[in-house]
Amino acid sequence: MNLRYPAESPHPAVRRLVTGEFDEGPEYATYRHRGTTDWLLVHTLAGQGRFGQLPALPGSVTLIRPGVLHDYGTVGDRWQFLYAHVNPKPDWLPLLDWPEVAPGIVQLHPATPTFDRITEHLRDAVRHQHSVLPQAEQLSANSLEAALLWCDTQNPKAVQIDDRLLRAIELIDQDLTATLDVPRLARAVNLSVSRFAHLFREQLGVGPQQFVERRRLDAAARLLELTSRSVASVAAAVGYADPLYFSTRFRLHTGSSPTAYRRRT
Repeated sequence: MNLRYPAESPHPAVRRLVTGEFDEGPEYATYRHRGTTDWLLVHTLAGQGRFGQLPALPGSVTLIRPGVLHDYGTVGDRWQFLYAHVNPKPDWLPLLDWPEVAPGIVQLHPATPTFDRITEHLRDAVRHQHSVLPQAEQLSANSLEAALLWCDTQNPKAVQIDDRLLRAIELIDQDLTATLDVPRLARAVNLSVSRFAHLFREQLGVGPQQFVERRRLDAAARLLELTSRSVASVAAAVGYADPLYFSTRFRLHTGSSPTAYRRRT
């Protein structure tokens, strides 16, 4: 029996990754009988698409594994999406282990704030892809990895962290010199102080203030390794007004004084 297939669509040449954004009308369709040798990520922004009979709705992120049939296209009048064809590094593979929704196809539906972060990183990947910088491919890959890491926060097969805690962690990392006490962090994510502190310890294994201190001291260690800034300058850069107190906390955290730590590295 002769099997009849639709016309085969072009196959992208993917060395490491190819990214882009499409905003397609009702005639858009792609068919690749044997799929591709890379992974395909599709991040639906607006309109609707389909993978076979599987819908791709706004807010969904879909991955097709290598060698799996590509039969996708627009449903209705429009399908706007960001995409990435990628040959992932081995250490990315755990980040691609999402719930399977069809043979060889996995999909996530991130919460809105996280979806927006994923969108931002994927758009950065597209922007870097078209840069003339010699580091463009690496910058694009870094942005794609950041998008996958945010996807992983929404993966039910991975360890889950409450979106409100993710927002608090972002707030901490944005400015380590800010006042980052528990009441301020709790207010920022619309939780009571007691609920925030309990949830933080339950999901992250440490209290909020311990977490903030670890972040500050880890950032200080990087500055000591990578710069020649004075200990007092490093202390101020990570939120410690008193260099002596900073040195005491740093020694407890690393086992070395800041000066000895710098000499060791």
